[in-house]
Amino acid sequence: MADPSFDPVAFDQEQRADSPGIADLMEPDGMHTTPTVDYGLVLQGEIVLELDDGRCTRLSAGDLVIQNGTRHAWRNRSGEPVTMAFVLVGADRDD
Repeated sequence: MADPSFDPVAFDQEQRADSPGIADLMEPDGMHTTPTVDYGLVLQGEIVLELDDGRCTRLSAGDLVIQNGTRHAWRNRSGEPVTMAFVLVGADRDD
């Protein structure tokens, strides 16, 4: 998102199409809670996981996070790109 060519409108449209309902859970500061069990794997780079109590954990390539309805945010403080893979299990969908 820090890349000068990043298009926030296109990103929003893509996220809403690929992950219906997730964007609606985002708070202005990036904090969010999903109604799922989330598996997150850092594939490349470093990222900070911030929890709602203010605790921050730095993660790097190969680290895995499992969350269950935890309010959190992802912070890239390195200035370098980070790539993560996520699997969200258990979302209740109406469609």
